[in-house]
Amino acid sequence: MTTTLTQPQRYTLAEFVSKTVQKDQNHGLFELESPYALEVNLNNTRVWMKSGAMVAYRGHITFTREGMLEHGIGRALKKALTGEGTTLTKGEGIGKLYLADKGKKVFILNLQDDTLVVNGNDLLAFDGSGGITWDIKLMKRVGAMVAGGLTNTAVSGTGMIAITTHYDPLTLLVKPGQPVFTDPNATVAWSGNLSPDLHIDMSFKTLLGRGSGESVQLKFEGDGFVIVQPYEEVPVVYTGSN
Repeated sequence: MTTTLTQPQRYTLAEFVSKTVQKDQNHGLFELESPYALEVNLNNTRVWMKSGAMVAYRGHITFTREGMLEHGIGRALKKALTGEGTTLTKGEGIGKLYLADKGKKVFILNLQDDTLVVNGNDLLAFDGSGGITWDIKLMKRVGAMVAGGLTNTAVSGTGMIAITTHYDPLTLLVKPGQPVFTDPNATVAWSGNLSPDLHIDMSFKTLLGRGSGESVQLKFEGDGFVIVQPYEEVPVVYTGSN
């Protein structure tokens, strides 16, 4: 059997610049510069982004961190209750803004009067012109917070959003009478008509020990879909204290 060795990629400086230079595709507000980088084209418009996601920009863009009561006292109380840690930054003005998140793959979704519930860690950006609204999605059982990563945000309306995943995602269809169970730390998003519940699998506890993460699952029932990634985020445990 012949083994093919991967040769290192070598470029002249001019070749490297030509290969990696930003290219305008005229796809509108959001476009992918690479599978891992989102370009936001602002023209006296606004975008909400995950805080810390900006890697570069050009033009005249101002950034404002989300205020405590900017979206109403009700949402602020939900954050306090759930320990929801997703913090947004508002970018507005004229120019090009480049966003990325730890080398994760970026996917642009064009909502058309839809609702998608996204793990807060996987929501990169959404159109801030007013067509998209968002809210914190409370779980049925508060105990689900100890599973980690369940800082979920429901985005609704018409407009563009960008989500991120580690590697390529897998979308599983949920059908009546055929529930889908997922690892909370690998769950990226699900259709807004579904309301997952916490499921404890005692067989996993018996087989793998009480410390097994697989024993704590999300159970999706109804008619919709759930998106998972082949990667488990580091669990985030909310203790209720600072």
